[in-house]
Amino acid sequence: MTIFRSASFKLTVFYVFIVMIISASFSAAVYQISSAEIGSCMSRPALYIRQLSPDNPVRSIANELERMRGEQMGESRDHLLVNLVYFNILILLLSSVASYFFARWTLRPIEQMMETQSRFTADASHELKTPLTAMKSEIEVNLRDKNLGSSEAKKLLQSNLEEIGKLENLSNALLELSRYENKSEKNFEEFSLTETITAAYEKVEKLAKGRNIEFETNFQDLKIRGERQSLIELFVVLLDNAVKYSPKNSKIEITTKKEMRHAEIKIKDQGAGIKKENLPHIFDRFYRADSSRSKEKTGSYGLGLAIAKSIVELHSGTISAESKAGHGSTFIIKLPLA
Repeated sequence: MTIFRSASFKLTVFYVFIVMIISASFSAAVYQISSAEIGSCMSRPALYIRQLSPDNPVRSIANELERMRGEQMGESRDHLLVNLVYFNILILLLSSVASYFFARWTLRPIEQMMETQSRFTADASHELKTPLTAMKSEIEVNLRDKNLGSSEAKKLLQSNLEEIGKLENLSNALLELSRYENKSEKNFEEFSLTETITAAYEKVEKLAKGRNIEFETNFQDLKIRGERQSLIELFVVLLDNAVKYSPKNSKIEITTKKEMRHAEIKIKDQGAGIKKENLPHIFDRFYRADSSRSKEKTGSYGLGLAIAKSIVELHSGTISAESKAGHGSTFIIKLPLA
């Protein structure tokens, strides 16, 4: 982006300017101190020579030596000055390169944030535009129909109501994501992990039974500390995804165990799986890997896993996924123990 290239250049110039001021000040101090030391060393023989009588034959030899020392002192000062100039030129070149990379490193998080924000805005606009366009098209078509009856009008209203429902779901998901990403206060309490997962299961139980999907559990009795309602929502997202992306008459495995100072939770389904190239992006906002995990089939906008990640990070935990196309997916969550 042009704005970041310009900012990188300005920041590089600023860093180089600061380094050169420090380097020049240091060089000036070195030159002054070294010159004073050289002058001090030369002043002692000169004082001795001035104490000799004019008739002393050593006086002429001493004067010649003093002249040679004076020339040597001047040459030493010149060499010192030249070396310091070369040193500062080298510092200028090295600092320019280092400052450029340091400026890029400094601005990179901001650039990534801006890119993410821009992509998020574009994706949100696209998702909002789709139902609005569908509603507008249906209304325009039906308004042109002079023989529009009550049954057709009712169907139109029902269709529009469905699109409004989609908009409502999207806006709620966006608000929820924003709430977790910008949350600063943490009202943590200690509670049972098993009870939390069970509460989440009860919310997706009806959907699972409708697809004849069984849950197989292997729980350790673990206590965690966090926001219970937030963690219930986390497991609802993951269990809901597991049910939606699993074939009918399949099985979902849930296991919990103690792993060092963390509780490790694994949720494994027997679905279509996720391709290797898609795995790094599944927690990105609005990301949907392919048609098998699409909005048309599941009603998803690609925000569920982004919300799940925000909840896990709020609790200082980690979330990851292991999957292979055609062999199901396993989501692994690690949360600090109480």
